[in-house]
Amino acid sequence: MGEEVATKDLEPIVQRVKQKIRDYERYSFSHVQGRALRAFFDLAQEYETLDNFYRICVTIPREFLGYQCRLYILSKDGRLYLVADSQKGLLPPGTMAPKTLCLSETPYEKNGSLFCPIRGNRRLITKLPFHQEEEVIGILEAFPLERMDDKDRLFFEKYANRIGYNLHNKILAAENIRHLRFINNLVADIEHNVIVPNLRYRIFFNRLRRELKRLGELETALREELSSSEPPNLERIKRLAAGIFNIRCQIETEIKEIEKHYENTSLFLETLLRRDHFERGELVLRKRPCRFYKEIIAPQLERYEKRLLRRGIKIDNRLGGIPEDEDIPLAVDVGLLSQVYANLFSNAEKYTREVENQGHKVKFMAFGREIIPDYFGPGKPGIKFNVFTTGPHLSPQDVEKIFHEGYRGTNIENEPGTGHGLHFVKKVIEVHGGVVGYEPKPLGNNFYFILPLKSEPAPSKEDGF
Repeated sequence: MGEEVATKDLEPIVQRVKQKIRDYERYSFSHVQGRALRAFFDLAQEYETLDNFYRICVTIPREFLGYQCRLYILSKDGRLYLVADSQKGLLPPGTMAPKTLCLSETPYEKNGSLFCPIRGNRRLITKLPFHQEEEVIGILEAFPLERMDDKDRLFFEKYANRIGYNLHNKILAAENIRHLRFINNLVADIEHNVIVPNLRYRIFFNRLRRELKRLGELETALREELSSSEPPNLERIKRLAAGIFNIRCQIETEIKEIEKHYENTSLFLETLLRRDHFERGELVLRKRPCRFYKEIIAPQLERYEKRLLRRGIKIDNRLGGIPEDEDIPLAVDVGLLSQVYANLFSNAEKYTREVENQGHKVKFMAFGREIIPDYFGPGKPGIKFNVFTTGPHLSPQDVEKIFHEGYRGTNIENEPGTGHGLHFVKKVIEVHGGVVGYEPKPLGNNFYFILPLKSEPAPSKEDGF
């Protein structure tokens, strides 16, 4: 009984194995061709990266059969790229395939070469990182054609199929790894930009409790004064009433601070916890035109202004600031760009240091913007946003690595941090099509990012450095 159940369970696989036996008998591959296929399977398992897999695909036919090969792969942008050549090796990224090539469902001959379609796994075709309704995801070119007989043509057709299934699995594996890395980074973004700042709620609530305790003490004193058998002391009552009023004003101020913090936290949470980020494994922008200063800079400046002043850091206008009513032709993701400024202002709070300027001690932060004509090419201006802080210049070692994930500069002293903030800034700006950078300036350090402009607005004031 047990053997019958096992037979029924295995029957579909048994039939498929028998079909393969018949197929290989029909193919009648030569001994060398059979060895080539076995070597391909072994090496495809041995080498994990896509680059090495591409090299294997074009090298096996050359070494075993004496045929040259080229490998073309469909990319995320839907275009066909030449990725490897048996004579040149791995090609530079972005090497386009000839426009005359087409993704055919069947092999075809052209210009002395055989072109075989590379098919992926039909059941998993929708999992690929590019849109492709058919399962053809590349082309294998083999030459010279004049040497090939029918058995060679059949070999390359089947070899291309083997490449396809292995390639499909390796692309999916690479995408899964990339996706997991992105999610890990996104979790770090959430921790850095949301969870850690949210610890300020504890400060808010502690201050509220302190004010409420003082309020309770004043109310008790006022009741005692009013219930005393002695005539009420009007001066003392006025002082108590004034104290209660001051505490009420302080509580209202704290509530406003909490509301601002809540609005900021909600914006950051909505931005970082978008479902699209997790599904696509990359930051998905929600761009819209905005008033850059009013919607992005001003709320973050308001958050950090008191904290900067508590550390003796003035907000200077040497970079010209950014006009509040300026209409910069930018469409950006407001939530992500707000976090960029939050990170830059947070770093200013931590690392601004006092320096001497013309015999006076100064300690300040400044911000501004300037237009750079043709930065992204002829007729393609960029707009450079600067955040400057006084202090010693960064070391060459810091400059080289300051935007790397997890790197913290040598000037950190006892300041808390994770080394994630500037890396986050870099990711956000680059996904907007911009660039980030650092430059030493007289009196201190300037961190900047440059975004492409749709058109060039009126020129701004020159930097004051």
